[in-house]
Amino acid sequence: MTFELAIKQLGGDAIVNTGPIGGREPVKDVARNLDRWTHGIVARVFAQSTVDELAAWSSVPVINALSDRYHPCQALADVLTLKEHFGELEGLKLAFVGDGNNVAHSLMLTAAQLGVHVAVATPRGYEPDPEIAAQAARFGKISLGHDPEEAVANAHAVYTDVWTSMGQESEAAERARVFAKFQVNDRLFAQARPDAVFMHCLPAKRGLEITDSVMESPRSVVFDQAENRLHAQKALLLMLLG
Repeated sequence: MTFELAIKQLGGDAIVNTGPIGGREPVKDVARNLDRWTHGIVARVFAQSTVDELAAWSSVPVINALSDRYHPCQALADVLTLKEHFGELEGLKLAFVGDGNNVAHSLMLTAAQLGVHVAVATPRGYEPDPEIAAQAARFGKISLGHDPEEAVANAHAVYTDVWTSMGQESEAAERARVFAKFQVNDRLFAQARPDAVFMHCLPAKRGLEITDSVMESPRSVVFDQAENRLHAQKALLLMLLG
């Protein structure tokens, strides 16, 4: 919805298709149909390879709205939210607690370039992709570990995401058991700075990765993040299409 609204608020129009990409015809054919009809393609997909193939064959910009490997537009909204709240990004510490997933990947790559120390705590076996972590570490300070309290200590922002992402539904029960100690609750959130904010990309599973008390606390900025997806995506569209 945010991309559709962003395009319309900027004076353009959007065609929304919720069908699978590459089901009826090859992705490279989809790309070359769409680039004859549109000025840009926004793709929310399961596999990163789908976005890569669309971009390889399209002559118009292709925006990754979400894939199994990255969530870059969310990260843009997140750093905008941090900048709004703290004024500057340089020197902040952002703790990400939970699964080393697409959101963690894009946060590391984006925030590290802007001077934010990103500390990631995951259960063993659920770490971020080591290649992405190494790439992010070349941009700035990245800490990886398995102790949520250590990651959260003195953090300006504490971030979490669902423990079970799309396509992992069969693992939900096992993940709930493995991730239980990584829940962001009042006790864990208290390890952060007194002025720390809580962040989540939504949708949130209250009672699992996050408690209702933290989600609804005055220091929760999750709905500022949600609003900022609209604003950050409008800026992205203007940069690519303006």
